[in-house]
Amino acid sequence: MTTPTKLQVSQMQKINWVAECSKDFEVVEKLGEGSYGSVFHAIHRPTGTHAAVKTVRIDGDTTDVEKEIVLMKQCDTDYIVRFFGHFFVDKDLWIVMEICGAGSVCDIMHILNATLDEREIQIILKDTLHGLAYLHKMHMIHRDIKAANILVSDDGVCKLADFGVSTKMGGTNKLQKTLIGTPYWMAPEVILESGHNEKADIWSVGITAIEMFDGRPPHSELHAMRAIFLIPNRPPPTLSTPEEVSKAFNDFIALCCVKNFRERPSALELLKCDFMKPNGNRKRITDLIEKENEVIAEFGSRKKALEQGEDDDDDEGEDDDDTEEEEDDDDTEEEEEDDTEEDDSDDGDDTMVIRK
Repeated sequence: MTTPTKLQVSQMQKINWVAECSKDFEVVEKLGEGSYGSVFHAIHRPTGTHAAVKTVRIDGDTTDVEKEIVLMKQCDTDYIVRFFGHFFVDKDLWIVMEICGAGSVCDIMHILNATLDEREIQIILKDTLHGLAYLHKMHMIHRDIKAANILVSDDGVCKLADFGVSTKMGGTNKLQKTLIGTPYWMAPEVILESGHNEKADIWSVGITAIEMFDGRPPHSELHAMRAIFLIPNRPPPTLSTPEEVSKAFNDFIALCCVKNFRERPSALELLKCDFMKPNGNRKRITDLIEKENEVIAEFGSRKKALEQGEDDDDDEGEDDDDTEEEEDDDDTEEEEEDDTEEDDSDDGDDTMVIRK
């Protein structure tokens, strides 16, 4: 088990973190890598605490990463990944956080090469809403809710992570006007830059519910920039097969994806809706973790298991592309030009950060 005990959490939060602390960590494995830097699973030898260590290369302006640290420091709940401390090693910033041994919900789906069922989704989203209710009470907006940013502890508790694009609201009626987030999960008002508040997170919860059941968010078959233009102009999204789930689940998604954000319920209100009323058995999540661990053991490492899952996803995507190509033989010249433009662009999966 990598989940830290309450004593270990207390010990880690009391440490005076300085550069020399880097020598106290034994790196177990790399968990991920991106434009921001890398995340490692490491053991803090003096306390025996398993932790996630995020290393960020600092080249210039540190405003965004400093804001992320400030926001994380203010959070103290079981439903948000705990922040232990930070320090500099040369030009690298080390951020030490609670580790969630099962990885993200997205990781679990990739490793198992499976989507989630209604009851599993309900348990995950109940924890997510508890985390959001806490954030919103603190006047914070996460702004990047998706399965990849919901981490799962060894005991099946789901926690919000990655505050890289989060913000704190300036006042009760002040709206944010930054186009920010991951395209397919963005709320219409964020895309239109008409002003958004914490209700943008609620829209993203609805999209994440669809992502977990369908295996991908709505419009993900399109290039990210096309999706951004479509989301504000299309009807609210639904599951691809709504007839396969309960009315309560369909109603929950509809509540989250109300296009007028002022009419969307709050996280606390959603926790009282019919879909959230059953007390889900957390064993459903720990069973998923057991299956995930079996696959990881089969491949020898989490990294290899994830790569296999991504390869399977790519194979499915290629099949979809072949079908689409056959259907689109009669496309106009204008559409062909659009396709060329998409091929030259990035894949749109990374968090888009545009500030105006």
